[in-house]
This record gives sequence, C-alpha cells and structure tokens, in this order.
Amino acid sequence: MKELIEGIDYYINPAGYVVLTEKYHLDKGYCCGNGCLHCPYYYENVPEPRRSELLTKKENI
Repeated sequence: MKELIEGIDYYINPAGYVVLTEKYHLDKGYCCGNGCLHCPYYYENVPEPRRSELLTKKENI
C-alpha cells in the first residue's frame, strides 16, 4: 500500500480528524460505503436513507 501524503491524500480538520481527499478516493477506485465527505462516487455503496441524506447535503454546499 502506498504511503499517504498529507495535503494530497488527506488533511487534518480543526477537530483533529483525518479527512480523506477526493484524490484519495479516486485513486482507490470505488465508494467504500462509509459516507466520506469528499466521496466522488455519489455515495453509491452507502445504504438508504443515509445515502439520500448525504446527497441532499452535498447539493446544498
């Protein structure tokens, strides 16, 4: 597995959590189903009703 690079593959948010970037997800190649903030796959593997909630939230940003 390749080493992740801060600022490219992830960043640390103000609360101290690791947030994976869109680039990381694109390199991975699929939606993991966890509802990640920067998911470029429109949460295709996230079960309903959570998927609809995330999509609505993403549209409002």
